[in-house]
Amino acid sequence: MSDQQPPSHWPRPPGVYAPPQAREVTASYRRWAGVLTWTAVVVAALMAVALVVSIVFLVWADQDTRNAAYGYLALVLWVGIAAGVPVLIAVAVPARDMRRRVRQHSREGNAPS
Repeated sequence: MSDQQPPSHWPRPPGVYAPPQAREVTASYRRWAGVLTWTAVVVAALMAVALVVSIVFLVWADQDTRNAAYGYLALVLWVGIAAGVPVLIAVAVPARDMRRRVRQHSREGNAPS
């Protein structure tokens, strides 16, 4: 076998780890961070309202047997909440990371671009 190392795509001393350089935080990146944040807030608020409404529906369904359909509506809302949890996670996690990066970028004294 040969003692030669395969060619490196990045110029750095051998055996030294160099973390990747973060790209510049642009105005578009800031805007998308805000859009994702507000999307997560709206989805969470809708889920909270659906939970409260489903509890009200269950109370109405329990009061009278003629209102049993409200129990089924509560179940439909619970299915909607269960379907909304992955959406909330998929929006909230990137929004949190993007906002953290924007704050860190501005804290380092970098001017908005």
